[in-house]
Amino acid sequence: MDDVLIIGGEEIKKGENKNIDIELPSLYNTPSTLRVNVIRGRRSGPTVFVSAAIHGDEINGIEIIRRLKKLNILKRLRGTLILVPVVNVYGLVTLSRYLPDRRDLNRSFPGNESGSLAGRIARIFFKEIVLNSDLGIDLHTGAIHRSNLPQVRTDIKNEFTYDLAKAFEAPVVLHSALRDGSLRSQAMEKGKPILLYEAGEALRFDETSIRIGVKGIVNVLRKMEMLAQSSKKSKIRIPVIAKKSTWTRATQSGLLRSVKSLGDTVEKGEIIAYINEPLEDEGDTVIAPFDGIIIGRSELPLVQEGDATFHIAQFNDLEKAENKIEYFSEEVIERSEFQELNEEQMIE
Repeated sequence: MDDVLIIGGEEIKKGENKNIDIELPSLYNTPSTLRVNVIRGRRSGPTVFVSAAIHGDEINGIEIIRRLKKLNILKRLRGTLILVPVVNVYGLVTLSRYLPDRRDLNRSFPGNESGSLAGRIARIFFKEIVLNSDLGIDLHTGAIHRSNLPQVRTDIKNEFTYDLAKAFEAPVVLHSALRDGSLRSQAMEKGKPILLYEAGEALRFDETSIRIGVKGIVNVLRKMEMLAQSSKKSKIRIPVIAKKSTWTRATQSGLLRSVKSLGDTVEKGEIIAYINEPLEDEGDTVIAPFDGIIIGRSELPLVQEGDATFHIAQFNDLEKAENKIEYFSEEVIERSEFQELNEEQMIE
């Protein structure tokens, strides 16, 4: 596989940088294609794919891939990088998480070439991209009206992916069980591990999440020795490791008034938000179920009883966790550091 790589019926040789359009099922006789960019280094090495917009409204990853593709350091790439900025092209056009048949593409893997629209797209992506790779990095955001603190989700019991997840240097590494039909679960069954990067909100660009994402992918490629280590010393950011998380839910319908933000630490029993009816002074409260950090939250002030409100990752040592996560801000990756990725001269 290292010498010959064929995607979408096209051969990509070592040292080539090629765009490929893979035919997808047409929508009402309108042709659709999966645009793929393949960058092959002249030297042998692993094959890694980076994908975004499996959910069509999760656009942060599209910008992460666009910026990644422009980095000068990729000229010295060892191995192969496969970039797929928009997997769910149908959902992107309609600003929807789902496909036109209302199926979730990320519950349709490994797919079926004679099945539903979701199954056919999943099969094309799985066959052409996943099975041709050694590792995948799948980029996501929160769902509509929800935002996520930048985090990498993986099985922390898997030593290989756990080390890569820490190397990514997102604020949080969250243990995440595999879900039936998801890209991550089906790829793992074929021996193709995947890191899942969650950051930001659907249909929004978040600059901090984008910068962490670009730098994180570079960190992973360096960890896999596909890129040389930086010649400049930079601060090593050690993520917080969470083995458990849960969503709090609204106990009544009304207006949600948050008093805590993403990245804030909370203690068990602490009030996170208030819920009131428009003309009532009395209301209910959202309470932290345990000590932890808020890694996700609803951005919609209107809630119905049972709606998810805050995603909290559990930690026993809040002070230690807070110290580790304190760099999460708009300045987390300063522009000067980000530019170094593009300006750095690699020495063989």
